[in-house]
Formats: sequence, structure tokens, C-alpha cells
Amino acid sequence: VQLQASGGGLVQAGGSLRLACAASGRQSNRSVMGWFRQAPGQEREFVATISWGGTSTYYGDSVKGRFTVSRDTGKNIAYLQMNNLKPEDTAVYYCAARFDREDTHIYSRERSYNYWGQGTLVTVSS
Repeated sequence: VQLQASGGGLVQAGGSLRLACAASGRQSNRSVMGWFRQAPGQEREFVATISWGGTSTYYGDSVKGRFTVSRDTGKNIAYLQMNNLKPEDTAVYYCAARFDREDTHIYSRERSYNYWGQGTLVTVSS
């Protein structure tokens, strides 16, 4: 599975951005998708995940109520809609994927994923 993330950029606090992660390759249409982020000098943090069927989602505590994960199953693209952005959301955002036989499974741990995109930088100014 190959992953291509896009949509990062510079935004003012309170603004919105939508990230996209296009998946391609074998079994990409049956892959759980996850979003993680890493701020300078910090460990990578779980943000959100969505099952390959699109019916199950889960969010990290720091983004609940502000971020929404979704996917276009026909196009194999996962999205991360980020609203009410804060300076502490500044980070490189990575999408990740793993094949799963069940269409409702989701995963929040880095080690659960075996495919990673290149990352896209989100900068939120105060």
C-alpha cells in the first residue's frame, strides 16, 4: 500500500484545514486508516482512525470535538477535517494504513500500522 498525504499549510488559530490521504496498491481498499502527528521535539501522537468500511471511528482526546475523520471508499481516500485549530495542533501529520479482514476494526497504536505516508506540515499561528 502506498500513501500520499496532502492538504497541510499555514492557518490562523480558529481556522480550518482538511487533510487527505490517498491510498493505492494491493489491499488498499481494505485498509484501516490512521492519522498521527508529531510536533518538534515530541513523540508521535495518535489523532484519529477510521475502519475500511467507514463506520467506525476513534479520536485522540486532544482533538475530540474539533477533528473529523472520514473516507471515500470508492476512491480510497481518507480525510481529516480539522476545525477550530489551535497553535498546539502544529505538527507534521502522517497517515498510516494496515490491512484488516474486518470492516469495522480500528487501531490507535502506531505499531498496529505497517504502511506510512510521507507527512504533511500543519502550522497554526496564534
